[in-house]
This record gives sequence, C-alpha cells and structure tokens, in this order.
Amino acid sequence: MKIFARIRFYYSAFVISLIVSLMIPLLKLFPRHKDKILHYGNKTMMALMFAGIEKVGEPDPRAQLYLLNHQGIVDIITMEALLPINLNWVAKRELFEVPWFGHLLKNGEMIAIDRSDKRGLIKLLKDAKRSIEERHRPVALFPEGTRAKGQKLLPFKDGARFLAEKLGLVVQPVVVVGSKRVVNEHDKTSIGGDVKVIFLPSIDAKNAPEGWYERLRAQMQETIDRELESNALSR
Repeated sequence: MKIFARIRFYYSAFVISLIVSLMIPLLKLFPRHKDKILHYGNKTMMALMFAGIEKVGEPDPRAQLYLLNHQGIVDIITMEALLPINLNWVAKRELFEVPWFGHLLKNGEMIAIDRSDKRGLIKLLKDAKRSIEERHRPVALFPEGTRAKGQKLLPFKDGARFLAEKLGLVVQPVVVVGSKRVVNEHDKTSIGGDVKVIFLPSIDAKNAPEGWYERLRAQMQETIDRELESNALSR
C-alpha cells in the first residue's frame, strides 16, 4: 500500500508539472483568457489525478478576499478548478523564483509579498487594491502564512486583517479538508479521494464588530475539528 501511494505521488507530481508547463505559454499567448486557462488547467489536473471536489456552502459573489487554511499545492489547484473566476493569489516572493511554478505565478500576475521588507504590507495593500478595484480579481491568501502539518490552525498573520479593514473588504473564509490525501508533499504519498471545500459565511470587514478576525479563525478551527470527528477528513 505504501509503495502504491508513493508511485501515485510521483505520478501526481508529473501531472502537475506537465499541466503547469502547458499553462505557462498559454498565459503568455492569451493574456485575456487567464481565468479560463487557470480554471480549466487546474480542472484537468484534478481529473488526471483522479481527485474529485465536494463543495459545501456557496461562494459569495460579493467576496473580495478569500481566506483559506493551507496544507499544500492541492489547496490552490482545488480552488482554481472549482471557481471559474480569476483569483489573485498572494505568495511569498521566493516562490516567484522557483522553476516552472514561479513562471506560472509571474504570468498569472499573482501578488508577491516580501516578508523581510518592512514595507511589504504597504505594497500588499496597493497590489490588492489594484487587483480588486481595477482588475476585478478577488484576492486569495493563507492567513497562517505557511503550511501547517497538524489539525490545529497556526496563528493568523496580521496581513489579511490589515487588507480587509483598510480596504473595507467582504471576506469569505474557506476550509479545505482532504487535500493531503490527493498529494501529501511532506510524506510524498497519494491515496486519492475527494477534496472537500467548505464555504463559510462571509464577513463585511467594513461593518464587522471588533474581534471578527479572531472569531473567523475560531469558526474555521471548529469546522476543521468537526470534519475530522464526523467524516474522518483531516486537513
């Protein structure tokens, strides 16, 4: 079983690399159709990895900022495959220099953040404002700031709250469970199955009461714990 899971992992890694290598030139050649290229490219990845998507709740059409828990690359692939909109992902600057995937981020015109630069939040604010107001692209980010290995959410960084409150955004929290079954980058295994995406009620940060960000995190954690207890789905 372990050997099969390891073989399946390398097959999935090959699928991801192959589709990414096809999407990069398409994004350059057809810049007006980036949303369709990313959406259908990621749908193809999920299909070739024999992974399904189960959606619970509905994405809010008003949402300008999506906040997700993070386990690995499949979180991004799943959201892109599920939503036929041009999401603008926030990623650390180092990822833009990674072979293959860095080109995808650059050609997809995603938002880079430099954590070592004290002015990083100001740049993030400007980039997000331009994305939402001028390009009509909702922003998506992982408030934990990095991948978590366990069930417990890591402390949320202040960047997401800063964006939401400064720009008065409609925020929708999203919980993703089961993505590690499709590709577990830490253990280098894949056992397949569906990824479950749970859209929680959105919050209008402009009118939200004090402490909304902490309550949002608590609600996401409660959802994660419930999925593990009720459906044996880990994050």
